[in-house]
Amino acid sequence: MVSGRRGASSLGCLVMLLLLAAVSYFGFNVGEAYLRFYRFQDGMRQEVRFAGRNSDLVIRTRLRALADSIALPDDARRIRVKRGERDIRISAEYTERIEFPLYVREIRFTPSARGTF
Repeated sequence: MVSGRRGASSLGCLVMLLLLAAVSYFGFNVGEAYLRFYRFQDGMRQEVRFAGRNSDLVIRTRLRALADSIALPDDARRIRVKRGERDIRISAEYTERIEFPLYVREIRFTPSARGTF
């Protein structure tokens, strides 16, 4: 015996798939901005590890090149390096624009790293 199938469950599945696709599509932009932030901060931590061998100019040059390669906004290239006798602090500040339908959100990132050498 063959039973008839209701269309309501198929429609519910389609709505859930559309909702999941929309969240994934717009969440990708947010995730990409945070991934760039973490890569930039990791680059800063790497420079802190070798701060005893590198000058402030070398550190800034390398981090500016990293910011260019991962397509950060121009504000990210303003890198502050504060060095003490045995410690160093590297920081920057920039804002990323994330566009959603009918809405634009600006997120402020402040990557930093500090350590001793």
